[in-house]
Amino acid sequence: MSDPAPRKAVARQLVFDDLDTPLFDTTFVVVDLETTGTSPGGDAITEIGAVKVRGGEVLGEFATLVNPGRAVPPAIVQVTGITTAMVYAAPDIASVLPGFLEFASGAVLVAHNARFDMAFLRAAAAAHDMAWPVATVLCTVKLARRVLGRDEAPSVRLSALAQLLGASTQPTHRALDDARATVDVLHALIARVGNQGVHSLTELVDYLPDVTPRQRAKRVLANDLPASPGVYLFRGPADEVLYIGTAVNLRRRVRNYFTGSETRGRMKEMVSLATQVDHVVCAHALEAGVRELRLLVAHTPPYNRRSKFPKRAWWITLTDEPFPRFSVVRTPNRDALGPFNSRADATELAVIIAEYTGLRTCGTRLPRRALHDCPPAVVGGCPASALGTPINTEEYAPAPALVRALFAGYSDTPLRTMLDRIETHSRAQHFEAAARLRDRTAAVIRALHRTQRLAAVARIAELIAAHPDGAGGWEFAVIRYGRLAAAGNAVRGVPPMAVVEQLAAAAETVIPEGGVPAQAQTATDIPIPSPGPPLAPGPARFAETPLAIPPDHSGNLEDSLPDRNAAGDGMTNHDVAHDGTAAGVGSGRDMAGSSVRRVGELDVAVSVGIAEDGDGVADRAAGGETAGVAAEALPGFDAAGRDWVPVNVPPLRGASPEEAALVARWLARAGVRIVRTTEGYREPMYGAGRWVGWAEVADAAAHAQPAEDAYVERLG
Repeated sequence: MSDPAPRKAVARQLVFDDLDTPLFDTTFVVVDLETTGTSPGGDAITEIGAVKVRGGEVLGEFATLVNPGRAVPPAIVQVTGITTAMVYAAPDIASVLPGFLEFASGAVLVAHNARFDMAFLRAAAAAHDMAWPVATVLCTVKLARRVLGRDEAPSVRLSALAQLLGASTQPTHRALDDARATVDVLHALIARVGNQGVHSLTELVDYLPDVTPRQRAKRVLANDLPASPGVYLFRGPADEVLYIGTAVNLRRRVRNYFTGSETRGRMKEMVSLATQVDHVVCAHALEAGVRELRLLVAHTPPYNRRSKFPKRAWWITLTDEPFPRFSVVRTPNRDALGPFNSRADATELAVIIAEYTGLRTCGTRLPRRALHDCPPAVVGGCPASALGTPINTEEYAPAPALVRALFAGYSDTPLRTMLDRIETHSRAQHFEAAARLRDRTAAVIRALHRTQRLAAVARIAELIAAHPDGAGGWEFAVIRYGRLAAAGNAVRGVPPMAVVEQLAAAAETVIPEGGVPAQAQTATDIPIPSPGPPLAPGPARFAETPLAIPPDHSGNLEDSLPDRNAAGDGMTNHDVAHDGTAAGVGSGRDMAGSSVRRVGELDVAVSVGIAEDGDGVADRAAGGETAGVAAEALPGFDAAGRDWVPVNVPPLRGASPEEAALVARWLARAGVRIVRTTEGYREPMYGAGRWVGWAEVADAAAHAQPAEDAYVERLG
């Protein structure tokens, strides 16, 4: 999760005249921090040290310990020597930061690995609602890499550079000492570049990564661009599109291509060929992202990475034969899981899912009257041969039915089986095997959740959502079957519902693959009660969208029928062991008939994909079907007859997976509200959403690193 944005800056911003200031007359504030860890969002500052210099003279120093509001981890104490007792009586960051900002006002900020230090300072300013100054930032790590060759400086750690360049102060992992050492390193590097004609701040910024004169001369191409969100297109001499990108601020983003902030070799080559820059102004970032995807398809620009192009994904599907198998294809069918960027990743997950669903992996195509008779194997082998006897199509049918139910979210039995196997390995102290299966299970959960989440968006005939624009107005998106059909804004003071009506009337007509169901054609908008205050002006009340919940869905999709969970699909102690956040959740009903749970301050719609009247998949499982799923294929309607599920139609109903993913991410942003919708958003009750929290913990365990090593690595 990104750090919250600070309020608009009030400190003086450097203007272009300032950038031409000679380096001798430029004021630098060199800053160094010590922290409790490496995460700006989760850790805190323990010490700030800064030195203000101009023309080689020290103008002042700033140094203080900071109470982080928590204990200093032992691994960090070992690195810095700063203990919890030392910071106990120190002022907190809310008291220290205003003084530092005043000390640094109007200066160029310098740090060694500036990304690390600036991230902590910005996060602290945002957390305490303080204005962060708009200032030029220099990183001595990047400058050293530009000035010194790898033969001369194999390492750009501060200690190595201080020794190489003869700094008068050696770094000690204490803030003021490290800031003083960084001052010496900065002066030595500036002395080196002075011999190459770099004498002003502008020249230093341009030098930081190399900027060619030709690249600098093309800055005029950005002069007429607006400071608005949108899409930009670099064109070549024959008016061909070279590159397409998006920006929150078109003018600022395009200007960056002609300055030292652009370090990619391909982009420098593209800029050298460009003769003009076209643009499309968009209402907001979602529209810009969608337009970019569509323009990439239309123009296939040579300088965009191939990975950004739509319709290049892979899908896991079931083959259409009496004994279905998995196939990895470009075009999904109804029983599909994806999308995957890599065919190898899709194939690996298909093998894992087949192992825990009993789907065959042998390559023989079997006719309807044949028997599957692969010999069983102690290790590996075809999963369908687990019984050790030949089986016919009827005996094999529960395996593909379980796969379909897993993909659609009607059963999570295979996931529970995988978790049970992990626990078995752990109890037997087979920790490496448990870790491998843990990582594979997390990958399966992520893939299932991605498909089910996008399919949930793609099934809605129309959803109109709003997001605050940060200035008292609203950004609107009209979404139809997972596609953006219209986008617009209502600035502060404009009645928002009038804008909504205009957008809905002018929105693109979307016909999903498989056609429009009758109930979607005649559906009326569902008024959803708002948990928050009404918008002003106008009578509109927006409902908080269920997608605007944290990415961790664990516990949020808990079934409102716990007895059925236990009896119908074998849920036992996994509710407590893996769902994580089910406790303390109240219940109710929304106006669409979906179960609603109060989670924190959000009304979260709980999916109703399993029938509540005894006719659904879960109850059929109680009648003895294999693995809790009926052997027949999923029908055209859901188990309760409520949802129109078109036969032989892929999960996204023809929507581009990239566009549907953009829409889903935009809907998940904090503050997004549903204006109106033809039907409520919901994910399947036994889908992977309830296991996402488990997968995130598993990923964290897989990427865990000793705190001391991580801290030293981030500090450089």
